[in-house]
Amino acid sequence: MNSNLHLARMIIGSSFATCKMRDLISSVADFNVAVMAQGPTGAGKELVARGIHLMSGRKGKLVAVNCAAIPSDLLEAELFGYEKGAFTGAEKRRAGRFEEAKGGTLFLDEIGDMPLELQAKLLRILESRVVQRVGSSEEIPVDFRLVCATHQNIEAQVEERQFRADLLYRINVFPIRVPALAERREDIPELLRFLVLRMESENPGMQPPSFDPSGLTALQKYSWPGNIRELRNFIERASVLYSGQKITAAEVSSLLSFDAEKEVEQATLWDALENLQEQAATSNQDKAIAEPTGEFNYASLLTENADFNLKDFMNATEIALIKAALEQGNGSAPDAARILGLRRTTLIEKLRKFGMNTSATPADGQLKMKPRRA
Repeated sequence: MNSNLHLARMIIGSSFATCKMRDLISSVADFNVAVMAQGPTGAGKELVARGIHLMSGRKGKLVAVNCAAIPSDLLEAELFGYEKGAFTGAEKRRAGRFEEAKGGTLFLDEIGDMPLELQAKLLRILESRVVQRVGSSEEIPVDFRLVCATHQNIEAQVEERQFRADLLYRINVFPIRVPALAERREDIPELLRFLVLRMESENPGMQPPSFDPSGLTALQKYSWPGNIRELRNFIERASVLYSGQKITAAEVSSLLSFDAEKEVEQATLWDALENLQEQAATSNQDKAIAEPTGEFNYASLLTENADFNLKDFMNATEIALIKAALEQGNGSAPDAARILGLRRTTLIEKLRKFGMNTSATPADGQLKMKPRRA
């Protein structure tokens, strides 16, 4: 099959943003330069790596590593490999991912989560093209094409000294921006057809749903914060609940009411509340988080407040948790973010969102609250 045709079947859509992305992949594929795919979570950054590998003509395989999914103390052994006895549990020699990608492509997903000490070692490998397994001094030549991806603002990470500038220069030779689904809404009908056909092939005998004009319009108006991943999950739910039926705007609204991204974020906030309560309970401080003991009566909250608004309630809860975390962390943004289970940059974004304007002292990371202007 022609590689351009294969790429078009892999990265689906005819919007300007999608065509531009495919053109960039085609342009860089034959050149052995490092590529950085940047875009939101769920937008399909791994497809960029697959497309480049497909069109590069490299005979080796595509080896993918998610830097955020592997604990930092294990990531080095995963990438570099190790010798027998190099550490507890190393019962036999194992080649690392750099070696596995020989003659092929190494895809480092979520490169922004790589620890700083490992970033320095990656830089040395990119410069020397040799790798040393953990527990060995032998230098092993490696030959791989590097593609990295991140959903983070990696330039901001460099400014915050969370990512090495010299490494960024080496891995960001050819940047490719992966657009959010909201930027390529005209691709949704094509994506729907592809996803429905895939559901049919994976579930023989299933009658897929179809969409009337109002349902299709509703899908194209939706913001899709979870991008392609959310659209795929939507199709899977629709195929189960409306098998063989025609879906209208009303059914689309019902199916989209389950927002997994928000549910995860809210769960993180409640976990943070429990974390704060435990810290307050074990400290000798007189201050404590004003939270009733025992199980909260949510039913009474609803019945006693006729004008109850879930969004306002969650915002107020989030603000209270952020304030409590900042107090618990003595104004330290990194400590408050850790208590809340958030990244520091995410915490700063939330402070701005709620008008809790801040100034930070770079030396110590302390936050000084500024009053919000009227």
